[in-house]
Amino acid sequence: MAIALHKKLTAFLFVSVCALSTQVQADNFTYEISITNLTRGQSFTPILAATHRRGVQLFTLGHSASEELATLAEGGNTAPLTGLLESTGKLADIKTADGLLDPGKTRTISLKANKKARHLSMAAMLIPTNDAFVSLNAVPLPKGRRGVTYYARAYDAGSEPNDELCAHIPGPVCQGEGESPEAGGEGFVHVHAGIHKLGDDLVELNAAERDWRNPVALVRIIRVRSKDD
Repeated sequence: MAIALHKKLTAFLFVSVCALSTQVQADNFTYEISITNLTRGQSFTPILAATHRRGVQLFTLGHSASEELATLAEGGNTAPLTGLLESTGKLADIKTADGLLDPGKTRTISLKANKKARHLSMAAMLIPTNDAFVSLNAVPLPKGRRGVTYYARAYDAGSEPNDELCAHIPGPVCQGEGESPEAGGEGFVHVHAGIHKLGDDLVELNAAERDWRNPVALVRIIRVRSKDD
């Protein structure tokens, strides 16, 4: 009788573990986030994208940018902001897409999410600029497979003056320095006003070539079909 009871208990535990495993798989989703650069003369630095729970935000308009966001906005470095987001304990997934995204081009990032983490944030620097960045800030992920489209604006981190001098702008166009932690700026995150040819008298910084009007990116989010859908 003890042997029979042991067999029943073993079978019950096996079924329970399988059911739990199936439930965990069903609660996890994969999303494809496709970002298209809508500008004519601005490139996006490597794009940081993360899926997360409520309560995570990259910035608040009208408030100072974090040092980590300023680092991304001034030099395109995503590592500090990645570390900051990971420290929240509210992430489902986070990735940085390699390489520049040039005007008219699209890049797709695949991210995991779950029923508790149903929001997306993304950011990348615009070059050539002093501290402009494109971003989606804690937008909802689609619940079904129909997908959703967002239009992302360019924001100014307010952490560096918009002098439009190549010496203060990184990337292949200007090849200047990125981060300027002591330079100051407007002091708060706001919608970017674009390029106005305030600095070097260079064709590369000509507003007719490098200016933009918001939005600067189209972001299409699709939930990928899985075996458990």
